Amino acid sequence: MNLLERIQSDWRYVMGFRRLVAATSDLTAESTLLLGDEMEQRLDEFADRTFVEFEGQRWTYGQLEERANKYANWALGQGLKSGECVALFMENQPDYIAFWIGMSKVGVQTALINSNLFGAGLTHCINVVSARAVVCGEGMVETVERIAADTKIDLGIWRLGAGQDGASDLGLALETIGSHRPERVHREAQRGADIAMFIFTSGTTGLPKAAKITNSRALGLMRVFVTAVGVEKTDRILLTLPLYHATGGMCGVGCAINSGGTLILKRKFSASHFWQEAIDSKATMLVYIGELGRYLMNLPPSPQEKQHSIVKGFGNGLRPDVWAEFVERTGIKRLVEFYGSTEGNVNFFNLDGKIGAVGRIPRVLRGRLRARVVKFDVETEQPIRGPDGFCIEAAPDEVGEAIGPISNEPRERFEGYFNKEQTEKKILTDVFKKGDRYFRTGDLMKLDADGYVYFVDRVGDTFRWKSENVSTTEVEAALSSFPGIEHAIVYGVEVPHNDGRAGMAAIVPAGEVDLGKLSAHLAAALPSYARPLFLRLKRETETTGTFKYRKVDLVEEGYDPAKVSEPLYFADPVSGEFRPVDADAFAAIQSGGMRF
Repeated sequence: MNLLERIQSDWRYVMGFRRLVAATSDLTAESTLLLGDEMEQRLDEFADRTFVEFEGQRWTYGQLEERANKYANWALGQGLKSGECVALFMENQPDYIAFWIGMSKVGVQTALINSNLFGAGLTHCINVVSARAVVCGEGMVETVERIAADTKIDLGIWRLGAGQDGASDLGLALETIGSHRPERVHREAQRGADIAMFIFTSGTTGLPKAAKITNSRALGLMRVFVTAVGVEKTDRILLTLPLYHATGGMCGVGCAINSGGTLILKRKFSASHFWQEAIDSKATMLVYIGELGRYLMNLPPSPQEKQHSIVKGFGNGLRPDVWAEFVERTGIKRLVEFYGSTEGNVNFFNLDGKIGAVGRIPRVLRGRLRARVVKFDVETEQPIRGPDGFCIEAAPDEVGEAIGPISNEPRERFEGYFNKEQTEKKILTDVFKKGDRYFRTGDLMKLDADGYVYFVDRVGDTFRWKSENVSTTEVEAALSSFPGIEHAIVYGVEVPHNDGRAGMAAIVPAGEVDLGKLSAHLAAALPSYARPLFLRLKRETETTGTFKYRKVDLVEEGYDPAKVSEPLYFADPVSGEFRPVDADAFAAIQSGGMRF
């Protein structure tokens, strides 16, 4: 970066930082401004404008307000009180947004549950937040009914949509419920630091963690990208990401609500239909994750890629090679890549389009952008400390763990998880001086000499595949419960032409293992994205001096039959059955001829 480029970039980041601070400076722990307050203000302000278009439906902001009021009045009718929780288990649809807005009006928490979950994972999510009821989308009641006896819900299962099941019909109930706005008294005791909702994030515990989204944090998530991207009321925002994730469900939705723009909501992402949907809807903006960009770039080039009206977007996880190709093929140059976790206080924004970077810490802003990358020991999975006992900042281009200072400033708060023990694990103390506290991101990153920040990998037992975090602990537990498996070691391996890492398991059999039955067992026990794509049958396991399984060599050897003399298998993408990884299969996987 030459002097002129540095000055231009510094100016862009300084001004961007000032705008972001201005947009969130009122979001304090003691603030009386709540999520329900701001939603009512915005829905009133844009009442006659179109809020969402979805599968032939069109809702104005005024209609969203009326629907949210009905949900709020339903909650009051059920006896729900401020601080209590309802679980929302539903695919993308406008009612998803209306529901949690309605709950915010009466101070009721909404737990946004991954619609792919089932069994033990779903049971855990419902119980950990003490949900009193579960509201399901059409066709999802049976999944909840299977585990209902193991939950603490006392207001039952409610269904939105048709069905011949035992759930209560919420749609029918709403027909007789008024759409008047409930009085603010139902939420007036709350403050900015009180929980508005829970968003679940996978971790090393093996089960999803309930991240506490306070009123102030929810408002921050919904505001910042309006400023960072420059969203206007004329924008039409194409949203294909799940609403149970913060990127789509809070940041994407917030871009519309805080600008008066229109949300073009899709039930799910389809690579083959994406560009035609963008053209037909006259979308001007998109919200993405890295896998979305890769899926689109894996398709043959098409004239539709430049026949759309999209000029900008934001998201995270775009690989540098995919990013460059995406800009070239689509003509969409204004992409604001960001880094952040649902619960964390470390956030970066790429405001000048540097391909591959998730953001920048200019020298002139080091005092205000206080996140740091510290030296890290991959063996112990802990930051390295110097002779004085304090952590050491990583040198330029040196990989380390990203951490962020914990304070009472809105940008630096860490609310943690519902589980106190999980919260404490994310806090690092005595980092640069005695008594200071930092949030551990669990992500390995690096800074270059110009201050640009690059994501490298996840720390430890969690890796990312198909836009979901996969806990090796959970997968190992599922494998170990299968008859004939003595030990199971799960890790992520890179697969060419794919983002993230695919799951691979090295298993030590106690006897003969029926791979057909194992495949069926994993399908019943784990979501599709968590099931191992590769198996390695080992005679024994190697552990470190601290009795952890030694994964470094396993990851290095991967599924290459030239490096591994033990039996190797891959999950056939068509049949799902485990088949041997021979030279031909390996070549097909490496070339991209076999797609997972």
